[in-house]
Amino acid sequence: MSRGSPYLKTSYPRDSALAGTAFLRTWLAVFGAAALAFPLVATPLLIDLACRTAIAVVGAHALNLLTGYTGLVSLGHAGLIAAGAFTSAILVEELKAPFGVAFGSSIVVGALLGLVVGIPSLRLKGLYLALSTLALHFVILYLVGEYQSGRGFATGLLVPRPAVGPFTLSGATAWYYALLGAAALTTLFCLNLVRTRPGRAWMAIRDRDIAAATTGVNVTYYKLLAFVVSSALTAFCGSLWAYYNGFVSVEAFSFFMTIEYIAMIIIGGMGSILGSILGAFFVTVLPYAVDAAINALPVPARLQTHLFAVKFGAFGLLMALFLVLEPRGLVRIWSRVKTYFDLWPFRYHPLKG
Repeated sequence: MSRGSPYLKTSYPRDSALAGTAFLRTWLAVFGAAALAFPLVATPLLIDLACRTAIAVVGAHALNLLTGYTGLVSLGHAGLIAAGAFTSAILVEELKAPFGVAFGSSIVVGALLGLVVGIPSLRLKGLYLALSTLALHFVILYLVGEYQSGRGFATGLLVPRPAVGPFTLSGATAWYYALLGAAALTTLFCLNLVRTRPGRAWMAIRDRDIAAATTGVNVTYYKLLAFVVSSALTAFCGSLWAYYNGFVSVEAFSFFMTIEYIAMIIIGGMGSILGSILGAFFVTVLPYAVDAAINALPVPARLQTHLFAVKFGAFGLLMALFLVLEPRGLVRIWSRVKTYFDLWPFRYHPLKG
């Protein structure tokens, strides 16, 4: 088939190509052109929403590498984001460190924390592993909270705009392109990473770690590597968050943030790079959509005070619906649509017994 159906790949280069079909290449070109032109037609609110979505994409990729690809459950995602954000903020505030040093240090701190929390993963699984990562979340929040209050930053730390030489990153459009580039590079990094030896080892561990070990996979090494890479990317996300917002406070990194990122990978599709992007977009836009719907409807003012509960309930309801009705998330729906157009106008019906 000239358009390159995903079921008819006759060579290894074609099978390993990141954009192996004309359908995918066309949509990538359309999306790229639309993303580049977006600030020219969007309102400041939409540009801000796109920037926050780009940051969420980085964080969702990090969590998906650990949970979706390796099968290791983590409830400490918000704590690691806080670690990256506060590392950058503290270095800038206390040592007047330049942008590059603060940014790189946050990634190193994230990797070290990933190593610390990854060691228990060698003996813990399931709920016990989740609780150990949750403990890390509270330990990090306690430490940064003590620092924030002990140093007299009652409301939080200010983070100046990043500067490289005479150039200072400021303005909605400049931030949009910078964060779009960061999200695109992270996506490309993760796409290639999961196709390498570590990525294949992670998926083998996820499917059955004992079987993976019998085939020669060093389970200890690759589990630790998954935690280190995921935590480093998470801290990178936290540093982006801090610089973009220009302010960090311990109150911003509640457990609800962890729930948001778990919702992203479940709704988008665990074990899928595209799923992380779709889930990040969906979950980031959802609260604004709920706000718009409530503002558009004749809702009494006394009921609008329950808006937070509505948003929180929406996440739980959506996760439950996707787990029951479409466990593979939005990426599975997209896959069915793509396959339909790849095979059109041919249609195949299941054989009847």
